[in-house]
Amino acid sequence: MRLAIVSDIHCNIAGLERGLELMAPFDELWCAGDSVFQFRWSNDVVRRLRELGARVILGNHEETILGHDGERALSSPNVDQELVAWLREQPYRIEAEVDGKRVVMTHGSPWEPWKDYHYPHETVWSKAATLDCDTLIVGHTHFKMAQRFGRVLVINPGSAGDPRDHRNEFQLSCATWDTTTDEVVFYDYRDPTRNFVSHSGQL
Repeated sequence: MRLAIVSDIHCNIAGLERGLELMAPFDELWCAGDSVFQFRWSNDVVRRLRELGARVILGNHEETILGHDGERALSSPNVDQELVAWLREQPYRIEAEVDGKRVVMTHGSPWEPWKDYHYPHETVWSKAATLDCDTLIVGHTHFKMAQRFGRVLVINPGSAGDPRDHRNEFQLSCATWDTTTDEVVFYDYRDPTRNFVSHSGQL
């Protein structure tokens, strides 16, 4: 099976759509949280995820907008309340079996506190070898990662909406994972919503 993995879309529907184009064809879409942006809602992003039957988890930005602090933002007449209700139904963590492999998806740290940021170079990831899964999918940092710790493969697709990873020149990214071969392929691409200036100063 070929899984398409996105995270941290942060309301950027153009970024998500470009990532979907690059990853196609795929069998399933998984989203590791932060599809919205704290106090900003996107009908387009949430609707697209629902249309594709994506496996979606909630991140810290969903926690904000779906909580008390987000009531004003969600009261806008432009917000599709049916989509809000759908997103509220999604979990903060998914544990599933895919092609005989145990997969866990969480937005932030797999350890408490879950909102901690663990970047690819940090030694804390050595603890992933003790997790009860074959593959761990995370988001949160916006830094792409595919590393194995013991038998556990850790995948972070980076961000499909808000680039922060200097290692790919602050481009958006997403990833596919082949559950049979364990091959992870990253797709780096420019944010369609931003202007880019070359070293010569020309667009």
